[in-house]
Amino acid sequence: MPNKNLLLSSVALLGIIVLVNLSTYIVDEKQQVIITQFGKPVGEPITEPGLQFKIPFIQTVNYFDKRFLEWDGSPDEVPTMEKTYIFVDTYARWKIADPLLFFQKVRNEATAQSRLDDILDGATRVAVAKHELFELVRTTGRQLTREEDTDVDNDIFNRKVEKGRAKIVEEIINASQEKSKELGIDILDFRFKRIKYADKVQRKIYDRMISERKKIADKFRSEGQGAYEKILGDKERELKSIESEAYRQSETIRGKADAEATAIYAKAYDKNADTRDFYKFLQTMETYKKTLSEKDILFLSTKSDFFKYLKTQK
Repeated sequence: MPNKNLLLSSVALLGIIVLVNLSTYIVDEKQQVIITQFGKPVGEPITEPGLQFKIPFIQTVNYFDKRFLEWDGSPDEVPTMEKTYIFVDTYARWKIADPLLFFQKVRNEATAQSRLDDILDGATRVAVAKHELFELVRTTGRQLTREEDTDVDNDIFNRKVEKGRAKIVEEIINASQEKSKELGIDILDFRFKRIKYADKVQRKIYDRMISERKKIADKFRSEGQGAYEKILGDKERELKSIESEAYRQSETIRGKADAEATAIYAKAYDKNADTRDFYKFLQTMETYKKTLSEKDILFLSTKSDFFKYLKTQK
């Protein structure tokens, strides 16, 4: 009999434990809860952490994340206001602001992500199509600098930013909030992860950049060739000037030397008869040396001055 009572007590205790376990649940600080009864929500959302109670077997606990959640958009090709096609890659942060409305409209996070794709992508397309690429990539009105001699329109560098990327992002968030609040979702932040030209446009941009750089390179080559020709011309003129001056100086020196030699010869010639005869003799010998060779045959008159020293020699 005591064994039977012990068994009944054990069964009763186990039943109580199971009943308590089915009747309680814990909500931590990262969660918020909606209680449903036969599939329909009952009561207010539970957003505070702690131990909570429910009717077992009848009520169901539905947990939702209370933290900031991530939405990552897929890169999409979008036309700007000037009909330039660009790839836009975006991301956002959101949270479940109204868990009851969220449960009624979308049920779970996977469905919410799909709805956000439509909302945020649509708002992004509209915003991009309403603005020029210039406004999408710039935020401030800082004055741009440019390289000289490029074909880029000066208006791009001189124009002012009317809105800029920050204002456009704000427009997208505001437009998205109107639709997301109907789902119990609050859009916390939105950003452009990357903006780039579409492939067909990007190829044209690269070709244009290459053409501009080639034009600049050709200009530098032309200027360098001009400078080279100028340096070469200056060198030739300076060289001719130096050679001319050197030739003039050499001729001047040679003339002075010849004059001095002639003066010395004249002075020596006028000094006495023996010196004059010796001078004539030297001059004649010099003439013989320059005029005659071993193979030459010379016919002279015995009365010529040219024969006189040969005769005397004899």
